[in-house]
Amino acid sequence: MICVLIKYCLRLSDTYLSMARIFLLTKPFSLENQSDSDENHKAPNILRQVLSLLKNVRPGSDLSCLKLPPVFNMPKSQLQCYAESVYCTAVDMVSNFNRGKTAVDRLIAVVAWSISTTRPVRFGVAPYNPTLGETHHVSKGNLNILLEQVSHHPPVSALHATDDKENIEMIWCHFLVSKFTGTSVEGQVQGKRQLKLHNHGETYEMNSPNLLIRFLPVPGTDWVGNVSIRCLETGLVAELNYTSQSFFGFRSNGRQVKGKIFDALSKKILGKIEGHWDSTLTLKNTSDSEVRVIYDAKQVISRLQAPIVKDLENVWPTETGLVWGGLSQRILNKEWEKARQAKKIVEERQRELLRERESKGESWSPKHFKVSYSKEQGWDCSPIQRQVPNAPIITL
Repeated sequence: MICVLIKYCLRLSDTYLSMARIFLLTKPFSLENQSDSDENHKAPNILRQVLSLLKNVRPGSDLSCLKLPPVFNMPKSQLQCYAESVYCTAVDMVSNFNRGKTAVDRLIAVVAWSISTTRPVRFGVAPYNPTLGETHHVSKGNLNILLEQVSHHPPVSALHATDDKENIEMIWCHFLVSKFTGTSVEGQVQGKRQLKLHNHGETYEMNSPNLLIRFLPVPGTDWVGNVSIRCLETGLVAELNYTSQSFFGFRSNGRQVKGKIFDALSKKILGKIEGHWDSTLTLKNTSDSEVRVIYDAKQVISRLQAPIVKDLENVWPTETGLVWGGLSQRILNKEWEKARQAKKIVEERQRELLRERESKGESWSPKHFKVSYSKEQGWDCSPIQRQVPNAPIITL
């Protein structure tokens, strides 16, 4: 995996962290490194290891808190995975929202952007479960993105992104639940995503497809399930269905997306969507049968680069590239014993902070979000600041 690696010394008063630290953010997933093409993680070797890891896990069990040895980790946090689906695109998807002359045009642009957040995933490895308070702060042009891990058990990630020039805002609150079925694992990305186009007074709410990891008969990964994208003000809705490969893993019917755009009030279907999220998707206008391409994955999620540090002094100690940098470097070097030690250091640091809070009778609260939970509404993450500031880390 190609990565950007910067070594430097970060002086902190805490003696536990007063050491040479490594900042590392790996290259994002793109069409050039699709899950089944990585020689380092191909079956059958990794498959045997995965099945061995899960041999004592009962079907139906929640794997969210399962502790993985470093050999099963990809060198990045789940926080980075969420973020790069927003800021890592080869073309500017965000500006397209405001270019739509009609509400239908803008919904189509939102649909295309939503599909662009679907990325290839490697089989047999998983990202790190972010530490409590871990952050990721990156700027791409005028779009500033900030994520914070607002809960550890359960693992809840919050995202806030703003573009002052386009007057656009994104707010996500994600809660990942992984269920083991015996022959597969399905990761359900619970929670909601909001996209606000302030120039048009429109708010779009949407969910995410689920990640299916198959072990038998053919190992592989797929995004599956139903996605709904709804504009609260116009009543326009897009419904998408992500379809997995066949039981035997044939590619021809895998990574398929079908759906429709309709008016929720009149129930009138305005367009039909069909294609594959890793190639192209088309929209057929029901009024005149015109068919046009609305999304091209090769243009959008190819040739992606890792973020780079522009302002070293203002990188927060909680930045994911710092929290996990030492471990990620060991994984990339395949230094598994050193990787285990590095992971143990991160975990023990979290336990130490918890003990300190408990001894002082203090409770932890997020720095950048107000968080609430109810059985009826689930998790809600509201950003404290109206706009996300420019980040010391940028991506082109």
